[in-house]
Amino acid sequence: MRRLRRSENIRKMVQETHLSLDDLVYPVFVGEGLSEPQVIESMPGIRRIPPQMVHDEMQEIRADGISAVMLFGIPKVKDGLGSAAYDQDGVVQNAIRETRRSTPDMVIMADVCMCQYTDTGHCGIYKKGAVDNDTTIQYLGEIATSYAKAGVDVVSPSAMMDGQVAAIREHLDKGGYTNVAIMAHSAKHHSSLYAPFRDAADCAPKQGDRSEYQVSYANPRQAMMEVALDIEEGVDIVMIKPAMTYLDLVAESRRRFDIPIAAYSVSGEYALVHAAHAQGMIDKNAVMLEVLGSIKRAGADIIITYFAREVSGLLR
Repeated sequence: MRRLRRSENIRKMVQETHLSLDDLVYPVFVGEGLSEPQVIESMPGIRRIPPQMVHDEMQEIRADGISAVMLFGIPKVKDGLGSAAYDQDGVVQNAIRETRRSTPDMVIMADVCMCQYTDTGHCGIYKKGAVDNDTTIQYLGEIATSYAKAGVDVVSPSAMMDGQVAAIREHLDKGGYTNVAIMAHSAKHHSSLYAPFRDAADCAPKQGDRSEYQVSYANPRQAMMEVALDIEEGVDIVMIKPAMTYLDLVAESRRRFDIPIAAYSVSGEYALVHAAHAQGMIDKNAVMLEVLGSIKRAGADIIITYFAREVSGLLR
C-alpha cells in the first residue's frame, strides 16, 4: 500500500474523500435590539450581530467563498407562545430579506424552532409540565411560512416534534411556497454538546430539559426511525445532530437512504477544538480539516459548521 503514499501528488490522485466550501453552511446569530456585535465567550470567533450589520456580514461571508448560511434569531421579547418567531417583522424574517438584498445568490436557510422565543426556553408550547406536540407543530408551520414570505430557500425545523415535517410542508404548500425546501433536524440528540449554542442563542430551558422530545444518544434504532419518518412526511434533506460523536448514524443513514444527508457540527465540537488549541495541545487547522473530512467521509452531503469561515482559506 505504501507505493500509493510515497508522494503528495500520488496521495492526492488516490484520495477518496474531498471536502469543499460548497459542502459547508455557516450559522449566523442575529440579535434583535443590539447596537453592536456581542462576543460569545464560549465560542471564540463567533458573535451575535445586530440587524443593521446583516448586509455587510453576508457580503463578507460570501467573499470567503461560503454560499450558504443558517440564520438563528434572538428576539428582544419572549412570551409563552413564542410570538416573535412568526412575526413578519421579526428578527429572522428581516435578516432573510436583507441577506437576499445583499447577496442574491446566497442559499438562505433558517432554523424553525421556538426555544429562542418562548419564555420557558422549550422548543414548543409548554402546558402542564410538557411541550404540547400537536399545538406546537401548527406554530412551526406558521414560522416556516413567515420565513418563506420573506424569501428563504430552506426551512430547517429543529424542535423534534412528531409530525413537524408534514405540518410544515402542508403550511408551505397551502401558502403557495411549494419550492421552499425542508431540511429537518431529523435525528437531533439530547446532547451536552449544545451548551455553548444555548449561551449564544439564549435558549436554555427554564425548567426541565429536552429529553422528552430529543433522541437519546443510546438509541441508534430510534434515530433511524426518526430519519425514516421524516422521509415519509416529505422532507427534502435529513440531518444528524451532533456530527462528530454520531458518525455511525451518518454512515448508517447513507447506507439506508438515498436522500441528501446533512450533519451539524455543533457548538460544543467547535468549542472543544478551540479550547485544546488555546492550550497548545493541537494544531487547530489540521484538526478542523480532519473533523470536517471525517463527517464528509461518513456520508454527509452538507455540513453545518462554525468552522466554515476559518476553514475557507484552507480549502480555496
